[in-house]
Amino acid sequence: MQTMTNIRIGSACLWGVEALPIQVEVASSGGLPGFSIVGLPGAGVMDARSRVRCALKACGFKMPRLHFTINLAPAEIRKNGTGFDLPIAIAILALSGQIPTDGLERCLFVGELGLSGEVCETRGTVAYQVLCRKIGATFVCSHESAVLRMDGCGLSVIRSLNELREGVGRLDRPRGEPSRPAVPDHSLDFADVYGQEEAKRALVIAAAGSHGLLMVGPPGAGKTMLARRLPTIMEPLTDEELEEVLLVSSVAGQLSRATLARARPFRAPHHSISRGGLIGGGRPVTPGEISLAHRGVLFLDELPEFSTSVLQSLRQPMEDGVVQLVRVDGTYRFPCEFQLIAASNPCPCGYLGDPSHGCSCSPARIQCYQSRIGGPLMDRIDIHVGVQRPQSDLVIEGAAGMDSKTMRALVMGARELRLRRERREGRPDDALVESLLFKPEARSCLEGLSSRMALGARSIVKMAQVARTIADVEQSERVGRVHVLEASSYRNRMGGDGIDG
Repeated sequence: MQTMTNIRIGSACLWGVEALPIQVEVASSGGLPGFSIVGLPGAGVMDARSRVRCALKACGFKMPRLHFTINLAPAEIRKNGTGFDLPIAIAILALSGQIPTDGLERCLFVGELGLSGEVCETRGTVAYQVLCRKIGATFVCSHESAVLRMDGCGLSVIRSLNELREGVGRLDRPRGEPSRPAVPDHSLDFADVYGQEEAKRALVIAAAGSHGLLMVGPPGAGKTMLARRLPTIMEPLTDEELEEVLLVSSVAGQLSRATLARARPFRAPHHSISRGGLIGGGRPVTPGEISLAHRGVLFLDELPEFSTSVLQSLRQPMEDGVVQLVRVDGTYRFPCEFQLIAASNPCPCGYLGDPSHGCSCSPARIQCYQSRIGGPLMDRIDIHVGVQRPQSDLVIEGAAGMDSKTMRALVMGARELRLRRERREGRPDDALVESLLFKPEARSCLEGLSSRMALGARSIVKMAQVARTIADVEQSERVGRVHVLEASSYRNRMGGDGIDG
């Protein structure tokens, strides 16, 4: 909608992992030349005045000697970031008659301007394209963002403001699909880990059923090596999951080549991370590590070294699959359906239960160290497995056990069996053990173990779910007694007597 003295250009801003449509309204008037930006602009938006002025001059455009009032509507939403540079510059050029106005109303512009007039990439490209697909607009952005173009969204790329002299209709439109490998190229392999067949078995079960897993063992046992190879046995991201992962990583500005290749995300934050860094926050509010691990793996090494408040903040997101951050200006929602893999030493010195090293820790120190994790979080971890250091001759000889290809075949077979069963009988209620197809003797075994181990309701259900996954790995339609016994062996290993407790 345009008159002689004002114009409206489409743009957007990020809110959580969503992009909200924003109208950049620019009006010119007499008075002292300059800019006034209203509509709750953040500091980055206010800096656009200097960037736009220098970019127009560098590209040979004239800066009209008028006063421009720029309104970012709706004004009740706080705007942050540098993506409003491009729509503001286009509005001024169109209003002053320096570029054609044809087609501007059908576009949504987002981009940061360099002082030379170059259009730079901004975070959130995928979120903007999802919005454009919803409202039927063409997304105009930096050429650097073309690798992230989404299906069903019109896209035009711009390198410099100079390309606007003939109008937006003459901008380049990327053709075809971006070249993305259909299968992840994994350079890591479980064959590199020697003598840890029990832990590999536990990882197969965890990957097949998306269970949380805690590895407890002395330093040098290979816990980190095992965890980093877990994505190599997980199924590639589906199209829907890939879009979700790209959306989160794009909003955070942390896109990786592995994600483009459909590899499951793998995040391994240091134990000094803050609560905001883990669950999200900051100003502007951005996703945390649990959201960046969405549809993938969150690996917490040296678990007891994390702050207790940081660890306890994981409890609700693990249950809900989404984290809600309430701030003064509103509520932000970030997806966080991740698989938790953790590693810990059994005590501060690391050698409790190690037959070849004596433990130097007092019982009080051991109890204090293990209690840092907290019972409620431990109860939400399905599988606990002890990891001892491999024998020296196995390492020297290079005696490899199961490799990633073999383990991935087990995982895929278990998932295919589960899908066939769900198509035939419907998706089971995860809270009902009876929906998991237990044999009578397996049900009786589960009842006896639950009573003997004094398990709570959540622990009973989780042990039953692990048993169901074990049966799937063994290609068994019904859960047997042996599957329940194996599931019970994966209960809490952080007892008072160490990894063997």
